[in-house]
Amino acid sequence: MKYKIFEYDPLLEQYYEDDFDLRMNNFARKKSELLKESETLADFANGYEIYGFHKTEDGWYYREWAPGADKMYLTGDFNDWDRHNHPMKKKDGGVFEIFLPGKDALKNGQRVMAIVEHDGKELDRIPLYADYVVQDPVTTGWSAAIHDAEEPFRWTDAKFKPEKTLYIYECHVGMAQEEPKVGTYTEFKENVLPRVKALGYNTIQVMAIMEHPYYASFGYQVTNFFAPSSRFGTPEELKDMINAAHQMGIAVLLDVVHSHASKNTREGINEFDGTSYQFFHEGPRGYHAAWDTKCFNYGKNEVIHFLLSNLKYWQTQFHFDGFRFDGVTSMLYRDHGLGTSFTDYDKYFSMNTDTEAVTYLQLANEMIRQVNPNAITIAEDTSALPGLCIPIEEGGVGFDYRLAMGEPDMWIKILKETKDEFWDMSSLWRELTGRRPKEKVIGYCESHDQALVGDKTIMFRLCDQEMYWSMAKDKHSMVIDRGMALHKMIRLITMSLGGESYLTFMGNEFGHPEWIDFPREGNGWSYHYCRRQWSLADNPDLKYQYLNAFETAMIKMARKTRLLSGKMQNLWTHQSDKVLMYQRAKTVFAFNFDPTHSFDGYFVPVTEKGDYQVLMDTDEFQFGGHGRIGHQIYTAEKQEDGRIGFKVYLPSRTAIVFKKVPSKKKK
Repeated sequence: MKYKIFEYDPLLEQYYEDDFDLRMNNFARKKSELLKESETLADFANGYEIYGFHKTEDGWYYREWAPGADKMYLTGDFNDWDRHNHPMKKKDGGVFEIFLPGKDALKNGQRVMAIVEHDGKELDRIPLYADYVVQDPVTTGWSAAIHDAEEPFRWTDAKFKPEKTLYIYECHVGMAQEEPKVGTYTEFKENVLPRVKALGYNTIQVMAIMEHPYYASFGYQVTNFFAPSSRFGTPEELKDMINAAHQMGIAVLLDVVHSHASKNTREGINEFDGTSYQFFHEGPRGYHAAWDTKCFNYGKNEVIHFLLSNLKYWQTQFHFDGFRFDGVTSMLYRDHGLGTSFTDYDKYFSMNTDTEAVTYLQLANEMIRQVNPNAITIAEDTSALPGLCIPIEEGGVGFDYRLAMGEPDMWIKILKETKDEFWDMSSLWRELTGRRPKEKVIGYCESHDQALVGDKTIMFRLCDQEMYWSMAKDKHSMVIDRGMALHKMIRLITMSLGGESYLTFMGNEFGHPEWIDFPREGNGWSYHYCRRQWSLADNPDLKYQYLNAFETAMIKMARKTRLLSGKMQNLWTHQSDKVLMYQRAKTVFAFNFDPTHSFDGYFVPVTEKGDYQVLMDTDEFQFGGHGRIGHQIYTAEKQEDGRIGFKVYLPSRTAIVFKKVPSKKKK
């Protein structure tokens, strides 16, 4: 069959047409297998409406899917934790059910647990669809809690729609405060959302929302897929945070983890019914050795039902605008992509490809759009699987974006291994502009990954310990001068070339010093490095304010010019000068990466004659620079050699942004 993706990349049709037929046939076959006549995937993804706890006029129902269980019981505060007083009825399909008569049979805040009997053993389990899970402050044990809000949350975001081009502020609610503690949804709403709005970012990507018992996992070892983390507050407070973001024009994406799950049993979904295969593959295929977690069986219909229901739940109950899918590479390949260098197409289409995972991701993308046509999906994938960000009907997997994970790796490699005077301008252009035809990426130079203990943010890598005593505005330091200049240039070139949208991690915009280290046994359970020191950016006596001001101006410029929706054109690359110039969306960029050499009267080639205005430059006083660039009008004219352009003073370690403006009529 002819798929549109073949028009974008003819090699795929020439050598891999059968693989695409398999991809699309698997998708069609699985949909037919899952859906009844006239049913949609959004109709099918109804697990949270059936299972878990549901209050009716007459009482409470609790249902569970546990096919491997011989018996089940419900226990908790409501029956003084009698383990056998409330047996559940076993129904068809491995479903267990109990009805507790009376509206007050279960009350808000009461703790509950399921008791599963399997092969003569009694197993304590948190219900699979628990929507609120709490930790006992004394015993530290986790249990489900009945969440019965007095009134439904009143949403006021009915008219909200995400913008087409995303400027994403990746964030973590718990560490988004300056005090050495766990922050809350309400504190994030009151203290951080206004900062995001002021910076100009239009989207937040929120990490660690799905409940996870180990705080230091950054939310990536999920135990309770339907429970927003109680360490940050109540479900209503999360809804209030999201609603407030929408009121500010900010979209909210959930960092969703469907690539693996915690191996915990009592408070996780692992071995819920006593079997290892309820949700996961058996044996080595069901275990991720590098992450010490469990791997889902995406070919099992009940697992698909659970995961799709999970996505719909976060969309409908909490109004998330979409998802950043974690660990997609791990899902796509049986070896999880570990140690694999994806240098040729054969690596994508082989027996190593997990075709069931590919089908699940297609199903997820279709279902998400059925629930909300404006929803956004982003894949965290290092392999760049062909068609990952192509619509399903064109032969793709259906994501909107892929994270450009090679970009931060490139910057780390350059900063660690290459002296400033040897940076390769042609390589910079190739690495930041190279992507698959018609497949959009999220550009970024650093995310939370680069800020973790054991690694370094770009600013900390550039300046290191000098940041501790030389960030005062009245303190001169060549190390800090270099660091600030390159920090601004790296962010500007990555934002303007690296993708069709852009991402940063909170605090990196102002060069947050030090690393992120969650409280753990190895650091004495300290919160010192698990917070954001906003006061650094707010202090008028410190240079962090310069970087924060630059970030604000950069994002404002990009949004005003609609930069990331425009095409890119290389105008000039000169290796020995360390100069790179290009145009995007009729906005012209001139970079001089040379550490010492400034050029007087350097020619800037452009595509059209006319007047060009400096929109911004990295050397402005307000950004901690030296103010060496004149912001006058430059007139581009045709030269003797046929080129069109104008001459400017281009200082060392400086970038200038120009925009064509209407020419003034001569009197």
